[in-house]
Amino acid sequence: MSNFSFETPPRVICADGESERLGDLLREFGVSRPLVVTDRGIVEAGLLEPMLARLRTLGLDVTVFSDVVADPPASCVEAAVAMALATGADGVIGFGGGSSLDVAKLVALLSRSGETLDAVIGVGRAAGARWPLIQVPTTAGTGSEVTPIAIVTTLSGEKQGVVSRRLYADVAVLDATLTLGLPARETAMTGIDAMVHAIEAYTSRHAKNVLSDTLAVRALRLLSDHLVAAIEDGSNLEARRAMLQGSMLAGMAFANAPVGAVHALASPIGGQFHVPHGLSNALVLLPVLEFNLPDAEAMYRELSDAVRASERTWHRSASGRAFVDAMATIVGELGLERTLGELGVIEADLPGLAADAMKVQQFLVNNPRDVSYEQALALYREAL
Repeated sequence: MSNFSFETPPRVICADGESERLGDLLREFGVSRPLVVTDRGIVEAGLLEPMLARLRTLGLDVTVFSDVVADPPASCVEAAVAMALATGADGVIGFGGGSSLDVAKLVALLSRSGETLDAVIGVGRAAGARWPLIQVPTTAGTGSEVTPIAIVTTLSGEKQGVVSRRLYADVAVLDATLTLGLPARETAMTGIDAMVHAIEAYTSRHAKNVLSDTLAVRALRLLSDHLVAAIEDGSNLEARRAMLQGSMLAGMAFANAPVGAVHALASPIGGQFHVPHGLSNALVLLPVLEFNLPDAEAMYRELSDAVRASERTWHRSASGRAFVDAMATIVGELGLERTLGELGVIEADLPGLAADAMKVQQFLVNNPRDVSYEQALALYREAL
């Protein structure tokens, strides 16, 4: 193993019901006017109420920004920052899926530092201070609660990221009871997203290291063992807890060993056709695994036990092929669309998708095998 560095949030709390006890954490950081960043679905589902009631009982002046949408545009971030400034917020709670957690990171930064969103887009460009930040995920997929990345959508529809260690949360709170109501379809999409994070972290060309490897393998075992159970029975707390922990571990892994071609090819699908991120990943996962197999054989072989390939396939010994076949079995059990064509993508759309995928070099450079435009186009054709 070569030299490496590894970063992750300083504190993680994993406990059922912990979201109702955030007041003590806020007091540790001297927060008296927290802003909760979430979406309307969370509010309508009543998931916030127990936490809000407890915070208000403790005398905290809490405000809720609930206008986060999927693939949040810059205007959403700016509106949340404006609310934080208007209310004098001195701390931020991200509460929800990856989009809410991403917006919360940016609000905590921009409302304290005075920087503009345009000024911090990119890698390592954020320079100012931020308010205390607590992240509470309600889905098991993005791992955003433990990553230093926030994704926003520009006016042109392009997804861009802010990457900075300043975006790491002070505390990530994993409360599995919050995920019990997640529908089967969303459970499947977020779950496969987390598995892709683990796989691509393990095979990352430039930043793979002993810590990210360890986390990725454990994440894959937790996720592959419990994903179908969580889909089939949304009230299975043990499965939900395992999925949430697996998602977190995968997030820690890919925050340090970045993702590759699956995410690069998935990105324009989401941007152009408004397909949820996890589903976009699922649609291109198997073609990319097949494409990478010649160069990733040894690494895929090492992952085969993590997904119990010998139980899911006819293979009785570890191999890269066994891993790919096991992942095909898992994808087939998700109950999701299997082809781009099912989502309205046609052959004429593929050259544009391939051209846009080639722009996502920050992901492609980490892939274990180089991807050309022609190869990206061929991969989309396989997924069609």
